[in-house]
Amino acid sequence: MQTNQTLIYKAYTSGTPVPGETLLIESRPFDTEAEPPSGGITVKNLYISLDPYQRNQIRLPTNPGTYSRPWVEGCPAEVVAISSVIKSDNSRFKPNDLVLGFVAAGEYAAVSEELVAGSQVLPLIDIPLPVLLNIIGVPGMSAYVSFMEYVPQPRAGKTMYISAASGAVGQIIGQLGKMHGMRVIGSTGSAEKVDFVVNELGYDAAWNYKTETTADALARLAPEGLDVYYDNVGGEQFETAITRMKDFGTIIVSGMISQFNTPDEERYGVKSLMHIVYKRLSLQGFVCSDEHLLAKHFASFEKDMLRWTAGGKIKTKENVVIGLSNAIDAWLGMLSGDNFGKTMVKLSDNV
Repeated sequence: MQTNQTLIYKAYTSGTPVPGETLLIESRPFDTEAEPPSGGITVKNLYISLDPYQRNQIRLPTNPGTYSRPWVEGCPAEVVAISSVIKSDNSRFKPNDLVLGFVAAGEYAAVSEELVAGSQVLPLIDIPLPVLLNIIGVPGMSAYVSFMEYVPQPRAGKTMYISAASGAVGQIIGQLGKMHGMRVIGSTGSAEKVDFVVNELGYDAAWNYKTETTADALARLAPEGLDVYYDNVGGEQFETAITRMKDFGTIIVSGMISQFNTPDEERYGVKSLMHIVYKRLSLQGFVCSDEHLLAKHFASFEKDMLRWTAGGKIKTKENVVIGLSNAIDAWLGMLSGDNFGKTMVKLSDNV
């Protein structure tokens, strides 16, 4: 019997989650010698992914939202991880396979047949595990399917603005835009992040939204207007970007992280929505796991992302936190913008 340190979802809140009240770390026994679930696998988790979408998994049982599976109070949080198979009752997996998929957020997990249906054995490729968790995990898939599906005719002469440009999705979206010849600009939260997206990722320009307003930055960097706005933030940046769109422009909404911890009645009221009518804009939200997106893009997604990353066309930055005891602070820091790059927790080197 092993001691299994685990991230537990304790209780719902409509505001900012509180360590010890909303989430807590708890040690629970785990028998690694027990048989795996019928049709499932038993795993040792090596890296677990912390992502903004998980904030929506903290919701009331009466909320029927289809955006993501809700976390269950008193149970481990459900996350995407890279894991090593200990035991298997599924012909697709064998002991010592490295797999990517949804698991309970602990050092060990028993993965049900239902969850393991979406898991995959990692390819044998010379790319570090944290980078793989980024590029073929939720951030990479979100960036890839939304760009391929919703950015209309990406090419030279078009300008795309990306908020949270140094974040997990923003990093990749910007590089996809540059690969297609677009002019790409973005907002970040520090001078260091500005330097990263311009000098490492190849953005044409970026600014620190804490020291320059969105309106001033867009007037300076995109005086001709925007063809595409890729929104990861919401709030004031979303409101201002709408006013700077060209006629028939496209707004893609990946997330609105500035509003995630704000109760409905306190959320930012966007006042520029009439520009959607005046400028005949297209506004598109999405969830990367929607069936029509997976059916159309999944076959090329992994192949392209692995090829581009191995070839140096896609670069990423990971924010790797050591130990599950630091997971809650890392998750809350990600939601408030304190992270730099894709946030994940490293649990073990021992495969």
